[in-house]
Amino acid sequence: MIDVPPFRTLVVAALAALLVACSLPLASESEIDTQGDAEFQKIRNKTPISTDARLRAYVNCVANAIVRELPPPYVDQDGEVEVFDSEEINAFALPGGHIGVFTGIFKVAENQDQLATVIGHEVAHVTEQHALKRYNREATTQIGVVGVAIATGTGQAGADLAGMVASLGLSLPFSRSEESEADTVGLRYMARAGFDPRQSVRLWQNMQRKDKLGPPEMLSTHPSSGHRIDELIAQFPESLQFYNAAQAAGKQPRCQR
Repeated sequence: MIDVPPFRTLVVAALAALLVACSLPLASESEIDTQGDAEFQKIRNKTPISTDARLRAYVNCVANAIVRELPPPYVDQDGEVEVFDSEEINAFALPGGHIGVFTGIFKVAENQDQLATVIGHEVAHVTEQHALKRYNREATTQIGVVGVAIATGTGQAGADLAGMVASLGLSLPFSRSEESEADTVGLRYMARAGFDPRQSVRLWQNMQRKDKLGPPEMLSTHPSSGHRIDELIAQFPESLQFYNAAQAAGKQPRCQR
């Protein structure tokens, strides 16, 4: 038999949860930027750095062209671009202006436009504040759980709250809707920088071929699909307008590997 708490207890629990939430404000963008700085340094400390000067210049050329197209305040952030010597088919961007590319990505990104697809997608996660929104959404849930624990006298009320919240935000996978939004926004960034958005389809086709042999790390939480490619193609009328305007304005990246 389930022991249902009386109504008064539930009211107290709800009030306690609200008080905890009020006493622990949600994260701000500057706070998530600080967390991004710390996470980037952790990755840099434990992952070998590529010493291939030509490859590093190539990645920086593509990344910097895209960063110049970002809206404020992201365009002005004093971030870093790093190339990691790892076979992982992956890349990432972190709050604070940090971009990381693993050398394994070149198994699928065959040219500057395909690499721009990857970097544009990852940067879009930051500019759309996906980590910050998820951090606050998940933190609110955890705070509510702690509030109930305080009211009912169960658990180690609030003792591990900081630890729970610290694990949120940057460490959890993005949702399908966030991935779709990053595809859309990232395509705009790369096109405005002068990279050919049509190459985004080729990139994801390359990803699909690799997926048959075991999913690349980049696809482990959001597998590529025909639907994803169809959505990119549907955006070509808009993205090609951006691309053609960029080309006409002299934005013609010549990043050479």
